[in-house]
Amino acid sequence: MTKYLTTTALALSMIGGAAMAEPVKVGMITTLSGGGASLGIDTRDGFMLAVEEAGNPDLEVHIEDDQRKPEVAVQLSDELIQSEEVDILTGIVWSNLAMAVVPGAVRQGKFYLSTNAAPSQLAGKGCHENYFSVSYQNDNLHEAAGQYATDEGYGRMFIMAPNYPAGQDSLSGFKRFYEGEVASEVYTQLGQTDYAAEIAQIRDSDADALFFFLPGGMGISFMKQWAEAGIDMPVVGPAFSFSQDILPAIGEAAVGVKNTAQWSKDLDNEANAQFVEAFEEKYDRLPSLYAAQGYDTARLILAAMEKADVSDADAFREAVRSAEFDSVRGDFAFGPNQHPVQDIYVREVISEDGTLTNKIAATAMEDRGDAYAEECKM
Repeated sequence: MTKYLTTTALALSMIGGAAMAEPVKVGMITTLSGGGASLGIDTRDGFMLAVEEAGNPDLEVHIEDDQRKPEVAVQLSDELIQSEEVDILTGIVWSNLAMAVVPGAVRQGKFYLSTNAAPSQLAGKGCHENYFSVSYQNDNLHEAAGQYATDEGYGRMFIMAPNYPAGQDSLSGFKRFYEGEVASEVYTQLGQTDYAAEIAQIRDSDADALFFFLPGGMGISFMKQWAEAGIDMPVVGPAFSFSQDILPAIGEAAVGVKNTAQWSKDLDNEANAQFVEAFEEKYDRLPSLYAAQGYDTARLILAAMEKADVSDADAFREAVRSAEFDSVRGDFAFGPNQHPVQDIYVREVISEDGTLTNKIAATAMEDRGDAYAEECKM
């Protein structure tokens, strides 16, 4: 287990004196090794960029690698809560890990602010006053893809996702707004790298187009094999399958693919322009959706700290709920179940000055909340 403390917090604690007596302690559990490492690395780097920009001596961050294993995530959560006495947990990328960690953490009175994973179980009947999703609700980007496929007139879609909570949410979300026929609905193994059988099914399906959700290394493997198969079929996906962190590995096979996201580097607002420039300058790469979500989460925590002391749970919760910060998405607000209400865009993968990236092609949904808010009773 590797443990980090922010260099900002360490340096300023030496001069902060009494100001650092009771810092706000954040425990970030994210994926920093293995097949999904790029997602967690971008989450961490976006979060820490905002922390370093703020230079707030009263914020202390402990960062841990969950190795994409639920049992490791639970162990780390217990250690951060019991040994480090953190006030806030954040950072989990994968929904199965979130389901293992979040319910226990919030029952112990800790706040959990999600940088990514937002399973339906935590948006509806399983919602909690100490749980906030800063990213989306899992179904959202897939709902927008379903709406886009309908708008494009795709009458028969092959849809595919990994068999875990976010994968199940993804296909539920897609079908909620897709008005055509589902040719086939396939669930793959989480972490799968060989898609020969699925590609053969797609070839034989007589579908008009393909929708798939395969984040991280899964998406890289699939798109490489898809390109080699030479199937002439439109591809639609959520941003996770065509995120900036994996586009270089996918290569030219991604160009022209439409994907849906609540953020893009070309969103026209001052906070986003500053974020993209600062991230590229610091890390020498373009930010991904995961980096943007990490950045917004840190800025939200910092904004809440300006209004309330985390030791006053009711006041701090209300400070988070009010979400008074400059988001890279522009306007930002929570719905009644503490998940964002936000616009979702259709992006297209392009080659820009020799670099693969995304640009906004259209708006798929405006002010979209989620399908589970009415089930949430707080």
